Amino acid sequence: MLATPTIESPEEAARRAKESTLLSPRFYTTDYAAMNAIDVSSIRAEWDAMLAEYEGDNNHDHFQRTPEFAQEVAERFSQVSPELRQEFLDFLISSVTSEFSGCVLYNEIQKNVENPDVKALMRFMARDESRHAGFINQALRDFGLGIDLGGLKRTKAYTYFKPKYIFYATYLSEKIGYARYITIYRQLERHPDKRFHPIFRWFERWCNDEFRHGESFALILRANPHLVSGANLLWVRFFLLAVYTTMYVRDHMRPLLHEAMGLESTDYDYRVFEITNEISKQVFPISLDIDHPAFRAGMERLVRVKTAFDAAKKRGGLVGRLQQGVWAVAGAATFARMYLIPVRRHALPAQVRMAPAW
Repeated sequence: MLATPTIESPEEAARRAKESTLLSPRFYTTDYAAMNAIDVSSIRAEWDAMLAEYEGDNNHDHFQRTPEFAQEVAERFSQVSPELRQEFLDFLISSVTSEFSGCVLYNEIQKNVENPDVKALMRFMARDESRHAGFINQALRDFGLGIDLGGLKRTKAYTYFKPKYIFYATYLSEKIGYARYITIYRQLERHPDKRFHPIFRWFERWCNDEFRHGESFALILRANPHLVSGANLLWVRFFLLAVYTTMYVRDHMRPLLHEAMGLESTDYDYRVFEITNEISKQVFPISLDIDHPAFRAGMERLVRVKTAFDAAKKRGGLVGRLQQGVWAVAGAATFARMYLIPVRRHALPAQVRMAPAW
């Protein structure tokens, strides 16, 4: 059985960033004409207040390394196990790819639209994501593993998403990103001895950027109520489940990362789901029943399926390919059963915007 290549060279880091799997971050393109037609006049006051916050740029000085950063990496990270090192590097590569994906998408939208509301928003969001990606990439350079982001933009495969899919997926990824980062930040605030890398010190204000990005898409969705009603609720349901299951399976593939921070992957993930469910009530009239026994059983089943699929992939040959097909069907069937679990319904609040209060 072939071992998964360790991340010890820039070439392997670049290969991981370029991967296109169900769990890896993707690069997107969309319908720019449809983006140009977005109308936010029904929520003008809230929209203008949000753009003013972006213009104020209260995080402009946040993503700058302190002189102590490299020293702390040398002193604390040198003590981690080789296995944790690999999980953390995989986390950094996945994170920089995800952040840069947003930067590329937002920049392309702002270059291809004339709508002043959309153009301004995308310019601000691309600015933020560029800072995030650059900051993470600098952390990778500490290990000699920096990603050539320009090369990544040119060579990574792109996926076409309709604008409404972009709205659902990006809203959820930004909000769940906030929930992930703030949960980690609060844990390490309580247990600073478990902060094995200094990048976690930046998570609080960083995740507030994520929260504001999600607020932007919440306003777009509320300004277009047909996107969160009728048949489109089937898509909302799909993207909620897709984002949650992707996170759960990915996190359970690197459990040492959470263990090192004093977290247990399952407990951590359900805490993140709880926060995201609560936040997403601002714009979605449905939420997933994460406490339903079939939901929790389905999540565990997906982890087992992913483990078996990876084993079949490493086996290779005809048998390995056949097994991969079997496990892919099993994963799809499990997802379909989870999709049919009854959802929780609630009324939308009059006020769309929220504060990052967790």
